[in-house]
Amino acid sequence: METERLIMRRWREADKEPFAAMNADPEVMEHFPAPLTRAQSDAMVDRIEEQFDRLGYGLWALEVRESGAFIGFAGLALQTFEAPFLPAVEIGWRLARPAWGHGYAIEAARRAARYAFEEAGLDGIISMTAASNVRSQAVMRRLGMTRDPAEDFDHPRVPEGSPLRRHVLYRLKRP
Repeated sequence: METERLIMRRWREADKEPFAAMNADPEVMEHFPAPLTRAQSDAMVDRIEEQFDRLGYGLWALEVRESGAFIGFAGLALQTFEAPFLPAVEIGWRLARPAWGHGYAIEAARRAARYAFEEAGLDGIISMTAASNVRSQAVMRRLGMTRDPAEDFDHPRVPEGSPLRRHVLYRLKRP
């Protein structure tokens, strides 16, 4: 898939090294319980690729069309952990710091949302993040997603007592 400035594609072996560096960056991982080790990052790529094989969609690797640089991911992920609103397909993104502030997240998210509704045939998607992650919440709102504070929740995969445990939930229905 493509956007004006990005190529959204399946993962390559060469993506694993810059992805691991991104996932080890404390600033990139500020709203997650901890940075990832190389092994955890590689395992994440393997899970993403398995979802592509199983469902036909996933978290696409993002490449800047002009330079060919890998800058992170955006796309769709089936979420099945225990929560009242699941299972559901989540739209998400994670970008390397040099890619921040260029509008890449919203550009890729818009294309992923279009895929969700027009190609995957989904009726709705969700997005969630730690309550402190105002940058991602801004992308969610620009995407047209809405939040009902009554649906905010404590993420069961974030340790109790962590300031990141409280999550906000946004929704977007098929246009």
